[in-house]
Amino acid sequence: MTSRTEHLQDLRQDIQRAGYYPALVTDVLEIALAGEDVRAHLVHQETMFERTEVRRHITTLVLTPTRLVLAHVDDIPAEDPGGAPTAAATTEAVPLHQVRSVGLTHGVADPAAYPDGGGSTELTIALSWGAVRRIDLEPATCTDPTCEADHGLTGTSMSDDLVVRISAQAEGPSAMQNALHFATELSLATVGTGQPAK
Repeated sequence: MTSRTEHLQDLRQDIQRAGYYPALVTDVLEIALAGEDVRAHLVHQETMFERTEVRRHITTLVLTPTRLVLAHVDDIPAEDPGGAPTAAATTEAVPLHQVRSVGLTHGVADPAAYPDGGGSTELTIALSWGAVRRIDLEPATCTDPTCEADHGLTGTSMSDDLVVRISAQAEGPSAMQNALHFATELSLATVGTGQPAK
C-alpha cells in the first residue's frame, strides 16, 4: 500500500517532470490541499501554437479522500514587446459529493484487432460539478424551404467544467497509464456520492 508521503512525493515528481513552473504549481496546489491526503493525481501539460506565439499551460487534478482539487497555470503574454511573460495560477476544490459526472471517452487505434485488456490510445476525461454551463445557440428553422420568417433561436445547455485529453502517441504510454489510473480512482471515489449538496 502506498503511504501518504509516497503519494505526495509522486505528485511533486510528476509536476517537476512536466517542467512548467514546477515550484509555482507545487505551492498553489499544496495551499489548496491544506494537508489533506493525496489518493491519486493527474498532471497534464499542453503547448499550443497561436499564430506567432507559443503558449503553455498545465492542469493538475488531485483526488483526496473528500475533494477533487484542481490547479491550472497559464502563460500570460507580456503587454509590452520584449517584456517578460507572467503566469496566472488558479485552484479550485470541489467536494466529491458535488461531482455530478465523470465522463470517459476511450480512443482506440485499431478496434478490429483490440485484444482483451489492450488499453486505450487516447483518453478524454470530462468532469462536471455544475460550476460552468455552455450554451450552444443556432437559428431555429422550419420545414418549409421557402420560409423567411424569424423562428428565434434553439440550442442546448450543457455542463462544461473540465475536459482533459491524453494521447499515448503524444505523451507516451506511461502518461496514458497514469490517466487511466486516475480515472479509475475518481470513478470509484464518486460512486454513491451523488446526493444533493447541502
